[in-house]
Amino acid sequence: MRPRQPNRSSRARPADPRQRSSSALIIFAKAPIPGQVKTRLCPPLTLDEAASLHGSVVLDMLERSRGAAAMDRFLACAPSSDHVFFKILEERHGVRLITQTGDDLGARMGRAMADAFASGYRHVLVIGTDLPTLPGSAFVDAVKLLAAHDLVLGPTLDGGYYLIGLRKPAPELFTGIPWSTNRVLSLTREHAAARGLHTALLPVRRDIDTVEDLAALIEESGVADGKKARGDALSPRTAGVLRLLANRLRTDTPCAPKPRKAVAPL
Repeated sequence: MRPRQPNRSSRARPADPRQRSSSALIIFAKAPIPGQVKTRLCPPLTLDEAASLHGSVVLDMLERSRGAAAMDRFLACAPSSDHVFFKILEERHGVRLITQTGDDLGARMGRAMADAFASGYRHVLVIGTDLPTLPGSAFVDAVKLLAAHDLVLGPTLDGGYYLIGLRKPAPELFTGIPWSTNRVLSLTREHAAARGLHTALLPVRRDIDTVEDLAALIEESGVADGKKARGDALSPRTAGVLRLLANRLRTDTPCAPKPRKAVAPL
C-alpha cells in the first residue's frame, strides 16, 4: 500500500529548499461571503457591502506584502482553500494556499505557525487582513526585530494584535486567550514573559472591526470628501469602496439583506 500523501491545502509546504526564504508570512483570510465576514459592521452596512469591503482589504494585504523582505507567502484560508476566491488569488498573486484548521483562532494560528516551522522556516509571521493602510515596511521591520527577539507583536487600539511573529514554536501563546476581547495583547505578553520570551512591539494601529473603526478610516483618509488619501495611502480600489460607502451612508441606512453569493472586487 502506498503511503498517504499530505494534503497540500492544509500544511505550509515550502518552496524548493534551494530557492526558499528563511522567513514565512502567513496571511489569515476569510472568503468574502456575505453574512460570514465583517458582520459587526452590519448595519449600517449591508451584508453585501461588508463582503465587498472585506474582499478589497484581502487584496490590499496581498499587494502590500508582495516581495516584502523576500518572504515566502502563504494564504491561510477559511472556510477552505478550495474556494474560487482563493484559487484566483493563488493564480494572480503567486501565494500558496493552506486551509485554516482548529477550533478557535488561537488553535488555527498555532497550527499554521507550527507547520511552517516544521517545514524549515526560521522566522514565521501571521497577520490578518483588516489593515488597508499597513505599509509594506512593517514586514521588513518585524523580521529585523526577530533577529534580537523571540516574539514580535503588532498591537491594535482595541487591545488585540494585527501581527505576531516568532523565531521558534511557542504553542502556549495561543491557549487560554479570550479571543476578540481587549485582553488578547496583554495576556499574550504575560504568557510570553512567563516563558522567558523576549518581546518587541511594532507601532500601534487601528484595524477595521467596528463601525467606529470604519468611520475613523473614512475620516482619516479623506476619501469621503473626494480628496486624495492622506497618510499611508489606500489602494485606489479600497478608496473607491470607502467613498461609495461614505456617500451611501450619508443618505441611507438600509437593513442588512439576506446573504447571497460573494461579490468581491478582483
